[in-house]
Amino acid sequence: MALRPGRTVRRIERPYTRVSYKVPKKSYVKGVPQPRIVHFQMGNENGDFDTAVYLVAKSDAQIRHNALEAARVVANSYLAKKLGGANYFFKILKYPHHVIREKPIATGAGADRYSQGMRLAFGKPVGTAVQAFKGERIAVVRVKKENVRVAKEALRKFGYKIPIKIQLIVEELV
Repeated sequence: MALRPGRTVRRIERPYTRVSYKVPKKSYVKGVPQPRIVHFQMGNENGDFDTAVYLVAKSDAQIRHNALEAARVVANSYLAKKLGGANYFFKILKYPHHVIREKPIATGAGADRYSQGMRLAFGKPVGTAVQAFKGERIAVVRVKKENVRVAKEALRKFGYKIPIKIQLIVEELV
């Protein structure tokens, strides 16, 4: 089944997504899918950087894991192309914990006979999402002061791939 549009899961809902590892029978969600994000930290982790550029959410929304991965790929490739791998440190600060569920809707002739309407409409897990609230930091790029413009451009490209308005904050590291 194809992926539904992102607008269907953008609104923040109550996270009713308990997964019990000690007693699996008590799990509300069976089989949580792995997030698509491959790396959360990229670049030079131990570099001596003096400036941090943060990507901050300007509104509340859920960001799906595949949108985060697409944004990460765009921002990291831009940083690597412009600065090289040793001149930046890029990190995604939020982990997609929230499990997204979908109730499959039957279409076609005779679908009403076996679709059952909304009875038992808890849905099956199809992915995970980050619940980002207003003012929360989603990603950070650490660079030297002369590369702040490149870091801001990379995070601006990151913001195009996620479904919320963003704000960039530049902070000096001591």
